[in-house]
Amino acid sequence: MTPPNNKKKELGKGLRALLSNIEQTNNVETKKEMVKTLTSTTSAIPVEEIEVNPFQPRIEFDNEALMDLAKSIKVHGLIQPVTVRAMGDSKYQIISGERRWRASKMAGLKEVPAYVRVANDQEMLEMALIENIQRADLNAIEIAISYQRLMDECALTHEALADRVGKNRSTVTNYVRLLKLPPEIQTGIKSGEFSMGHARSLAGIDDMVRQLHLYKKAVSDHLSVRQLEQLVKDSTNSKSGQEKIQELPRDNEINRITKELSKIMGVKISIKRDAKGKGMVQIPFSSDVEFNSIYDLLKELED
Repeated sequence: MTPPNNKKKELGKGLRALLSNIEQTNNVETKKEMVKTLTSTTSAIPVEEIEVNPFQPRIEFDNEALMDLAKSIKVHGLIQPVTVRAMGDSKYQIISGERRWRASKMAGLKEVPAYVRVANDQEMLEMALIENIQRADLNAIEIAISYQRLMDECALTHEALADRVGKNRSTVTNYVRLLKLPPEIQTGIKSGEFSMGHARSLAGIDDMVRQLHLYKKAVSDHLSVRQLEQLVKDSTNSKSGQEKIQELPRDNEINRITKELSKIMGVKISIKRDAKGKGMVQIPFSSDVEFNSIYDLLKELED
């Protein structure tokens, strides 16, 4: 039986050999297969062999948020791999995931899972990733990670990505939003304990504590998607009910504006304010489909 240390060396040696072969071969099909191998699998890369991207626009990281992420990584591991570019001499440069890499170092990880990219092979990378997304055995988190990678590494917008993969923009957005859910919920999705429909019900909640509470209740009580959506709606109404905001006086002008906005948005909006004149325009929605329709309309108005 091969000792663990030797096995680790063999894996590292195989990765370096693959990278070397990609650089040397001129056969497009062969190179495409090699790039596909890299983009569809992760490699365990020592954190000390990874360096930051000098062109990374983000230069400040919230230390408290990093500590929270590090604690989560200690418990759940690093769910979303980082993406690195091979630089030669066993060195790699971060393309995306610097925050996750920093938190992994804080958590004491010696290695992190990483997708390894080859410089100047963006077109083949894009093709390989899209091909990988079409696989039937991917779970929702794996699809979301692939979508996010395409946007990060190929500089694609949600709309452009949707065109590339043959999906609606709202579908792409709904998948990518899953990556903002707490790691515990993402793990539940990956294991099949929590469905995509259930997860979408929680993705629109900003409060992580409330997300986790509703997630645990949905799992323990075996709630259907409709039951969870109702629970989310009830908890949202209960929470908002604690903040009393007086409605604007119902004069003719306000009524006219309310009706006009409701007609434009396609839903019954409301206008509220407090005693000091501060207020809000509320646009309700009952589903992700309705939310995305409102979003698209607002984008059109912006243009």
